[in-house]
Amino acid sequence: MFTGIVEEMGEVVAVDRSTDAARITVRGPVAVTGARHGDSISVSGVCLTVVDRTDETFTVDVMAETLRMSTLNDVAPGRAVNLERAAEVGGRLGGHIVQGHIDGTATILDVTDGSAWRVVRFSLAPELAPLVARKGSIAVDGISLTVSDVSPPAETDQWFEVSLIPETLTATTLGARGVGDTVNIETDIVARHVERMLAMRSTAERMPTIQLAGERSDA
Repeated sequence: MFTGIVEEMGEVVAVDRSTDAARITVRGPVAVTGARHGDSISVSGVCLTVVDRTDETFTVDVMAETLRMSTLNDVAPGRAVNLERAAEVGGRLGGHIVQGHIDGTATILDVTDGSAWRVVRFSLAPELAPLVARKGSIAVDGISLTVSDVSPPAETDQWFEVSLIPETLTATTLGARGVGDTVNIETDIVARHVERMLAMRSTAERMPTIQLAGERSDA
C-alpha cells in the first residue's frame, strides 16, 4: 500500500528481457534504504517486489500482464521513474490510498502553463470514466493528484485534468512530460468498489426469480 507521495526520482539502469517478462534494475538511494528482499516499491505507480538490491539500486521482476498494461513495456536504461516505498503502519497518509495496481495508461492531450502551476489534460478510457470524478483522487505515474476537471458524460472522447504545483513539477517525472507522452493511471479504490457493487445489484435485479417445483405462483 502506498500514499502517492513520491519520495524520489530514480533512474532505470538495466533491463533484461525474456519472452514474456523483464528484470529491471533501478537506481534509487532513498527508495532502497531499509529495503529487504520481498519488499514492495512503487515504480511510476506500479507495485513491484524487490528481488535483489545494492546500496543504491534495487532489482525487480515484471511479469507479462504488468508489461502489457503499463509504460514499463518499453522501459529502457536512462528513463526517470517515480519511486515510493510502501507506507508504514501508523504513518501520515499525505496523499490517498494507492495500491500500485494500475488500471492502464493514459496519454497527455494538452498542457497549459499558468503563472505558478500547470494544467495537464489526459485521455481517459471509456471503461474508466465512471471511476474518475472532479475533486476526486487519482494516481498518475504513482503520484497522488486531485482531479481538477473531467469531460462531460456525453462527450465521445473522455478526459480528465490535473493542476500541478511547482513542487510536483520539480520533484516528479511529470515536470518533463509533454503532449503525446503516456503515463500509468490508477483510479480510486473506493470508486472501484462502488462500481462493482452497483454492477452486481443491477445484475441481480435483472435475473428472473426461480420458482421451485410444487410452489404456487399465486401464493
